[in-house]
Amino acid sequence: MSFKESEKMPALKPVAVLGLTGLTLFILIAIFAPWLAPFDPDKIVGGAWQAPDARLLLGTDNLGRDLLSRMIWGTRVSLGITLIATLLAFAVGCSLGFIAGLTGGWLDQLISRVNDMIMAVPTLIFALIVLAVLPKTMITLTLVLGLLESTRVLRVARSLAEEVGVMEFVDVARLRGESMAWILWRVVLPNVRQTLVAEFGLRFIFILLFLSALSFLGLGVQPPTADWGGLARDNKDGILFGVWAALVPGVAIALLSLSINSVADWLMSAQTRRWGGAHG
Repeated sequence: MSFKESEKMPALKPVAVLGLTGLTLFILIAIFAPWLAPFDPDKIVGGAWQAPDARLLLGTDNLGRDLLSRMIWGTRVSLGITLIATLLAFAVGCSLGFIAGLTGGWLDQLISRVNDMIMAVPTLIFALIVLAVLPKTMITLTLVLGLLESTRVLRVARSLAEEVGVMEFVDVARLRGESMAWILWRVVLPNVRQTLVAEFGLRFIFILLFLSALSFLGLGVQPPTADWGGLARDNKDGILFGVWAALVPGVAIALLSLSINSVADWLMSAQTRRWGGAHG
């Protein structure tokens, strides 16, 4: 019998509550960016690196644009690209990983070895080479991020599929003549859902950091579109003059990472308790 619904979720801890609150806040900022931003993100509203005041709550950037407005719009861009890339990574990685883990044999070896070859190349170098050749559009950037991270998801999904694949209820489904797609969708996925949700949070953070690094290097989101990595790059020279504008995107990335990590830890504790109860 499947153990997918046998255990309840653990109570929310204060850290998880803070994480959910922070994550919700970032999501709301991304959704309502056009209404929350006080100025057009590309409009020059003052002098370069102007200090914060009642009108410009975070001051201005290196060109005199409102930093708060650019941070708000940058939240939408950064989270939007990261979310789509993470969904792509899980769609590709989970599909191939589940198939490899359940079928075994030559197909498993083929998928796994090709995946290992791709992972052998440092991710940043791979992305830099591809983005240096292809047009630096948001679609290209999203595809590169999603496909590169799918290799990591594939290994996790394959391991989970192998673990669930030896359970009796999977054998029963096979003896009934259920298709591979049915087993993957109705048997395997529900039993590893919480682990994958927690992994989704971690992959989201890695892709966000990867995107910010690429933008900081000039190969990510292109100006004048604002994203967190680009804002850090544009204002990095201000640090020499005591201007903290370059630190604001870093603080945002850190807060979002902490929020997602706390939620992921809570989900992982739920999965551990559920699996422990099932095997006990």
